[in-house]
Amino acid sequence: MTFDLVIRNGTIVDGLGGEPFTGDVAVADGVIVAVGTADGSGRREIDATGLLVTPGFIDLHTHYDGQSIWSDRLNPSSAHGVTTALMGNCGVGFAPCRPEDHDVLVDVMAGVEDIPGVVMAEGLPWTWETFPQYLDAVASRPRDIDVAAYLPHSPLRVYVMGRRGVDREPATPDDLERMRALAAEAVAAGALGFASSRFALHKTESGSPIPTYDAAQEEIAAIARGVADAGGGLLQFVPDIPAGGYESVLRQVFEVGAETGLPVTFSLLTGNAGEPTWPQALNLVEKFNAAAGGAAPAVTAQVFPRPIGMVMSLELSANPFVMYPSYREIAGLPLPQQVAEMRKPEVRERILNDKPAGDGHPLFFMTQAWDWIYPLGEQPDYEPDASTSIAARARARGVSPLEEAYDRLLDDDGHAMLLIAMGNYENNSLDTVGQWMRRDDVVLGLGDGGAHYGMICDASYPTFLLAHWARDRASGRLTVAEAVRALTSVPARVAGFGDRGRIAVGYKADLNVIDHAALRLHRPVILHDLPSGGRRLDQRADGYVATVVSGHIIAENGVPTDARPGTLVRGRQPAPKVAG
Repeated sequence: MTFDLVIRNGTIVDGLGGEPFTGDVAVADGVIVAVGTADGSGRREIDATGLLVTPGFIDLHTHYDGQSIWSDRLNPSSAHGVTTALMGNCGVGFAPCRPEDHDVLVDVMAGVEDIPGVVMAEGLPWTWETFPQYLDAVASRPRDIDVAAYLPHSPLRVYVMGRRGVDREPATPDDLERMRALAAEAVAAGALGFASSRFALHKTESGSPIPTYDAAQEEIAAIARGVADAGGGLLQFVPDIPAGGYESVLRQVFEVGAETGLPVTFSLLTGNAGEPTWPQALNLVEKFNAAAGGAAPAVTAQVFPRPIGMVMSLELSANPFVMYPSYREIAGLPLPQQVAEMRKPEVRERILNDKPAGDGHPLFFMTQAWDWIYPLGEQPDYEPDASTSIAARARARGVSPLEEAYDRLLDDDGHAMLLIAMGNYENNSLDTVGQWMRRDDVVLGLGDGGAHYGMICDASYPTFLLAHWARDRASGRLTVAEAVRALTSVPARVAGFGDRGRIAVGYKADLNVIDHAALRLHRPVILHDLPSGGRRLDQRADGYVATVVSGHIIAENGVPTDARPGTLVRGRQPAPKVAG
């Protein structure tokens, strides 16, 4: 027999947590047709001796709503083994939308997800109005990996309510009925579910709370009923942790899920200091899952396996001086000139003695959290020792943290980067995150690919998980099988992707061939490849020998091929009828 692709003699990690074993994987017509021994030859063969063979990874939390329209590559995610990405998270996106509301949605996306308005102005053709039309636009674009989409709450609210929706007025009964009908229409067209947010830090670029910030429970329930009317889907939610903790907001959404029979996934993180609130959230998850009584959790906490990190530099959106008038005077200079100015003693003194002024992005308040800021090296350390923080380094030098940060920003002729561990770094370690990842009611996500272009580059977390948690960490290490399961079959189950996330006969041929010993992350780099020359962070890794989507090799040894087999996944997918 002749196959399209045979991966020979690899260490097969099935995605379900089973013991890895040595064997072949054969592919024909985009699906896996043999596992163990492939009797025959492949039109293309890969010798995977000594290498891991895994299912393709699934990222449940991305924002490729724009990039999937203007680009045929969804990197950074596709450079880190991700073969399916779910977008529309946090309730922000670009459909449904009337022409007169384009600027409103751009304002929301620019503020919440740090995507410059000029990039969206050039990159979005706005050939759609309804959500089904937007999905058709996504489906018409070839790309490297598969995408799926939630119906986002903010566009839906503005579409139904107009200015009243933007101003966060309560929805009327007629509004609720219209939202319910449009949610059913979206799910029937292929939406995977519905996403919303009440997070206080999610603000528009003009500084207002997003349209969904204080939406009532009855509004969430009406939209969820529309999702259920069309056959069901997943509810994704970002709670407003700073304003009210988990209990008050999560209970409402969990009750909606229980009433409609829909699964719920929500963002869970922990602060670095102070009384932790996450036990409250997980206690509530346990209570609702026990009441649901299903074989799989009805509610899952979506967590990130390393610190929630913001990257700062002189070339990016944020640094500790970004709000200082004296720094702003030179911030627009070309980098060599800016560095030359900052090295002048009189300029240094003026900036260091200045004070922040004006408003900025909500995340800028973290830019002087010295105990949680660390230099980011060429091989970035995402679980750094407290002794390497800017605060600790300043104490060792006998200078102020502000001086230490100033000097470090000038390293590498101004190309240096600093990492802020904004969350998930309780007690200066990832031990709490390690506890979470071992729970059945937890799923990995929050890579945020396609967003925060000038501040965050977290889409590389699959590589970090396999290299750090499943190889390098001294204690609390995951097995390779556990790590791969967390990246594949678990998110597939939560999303309702029954056709992928495991290596077995009949399943979609989304695969990675990985040199585990060679797996390495590099420091993020700055590219200017967005529409209108927009800037973004990207990150590459060593160790990915091949990434396969629907049987086509989309990258070899970290280099993209010309293959663009990615498609739009419309709704939940059944498991194949033939499985082995």
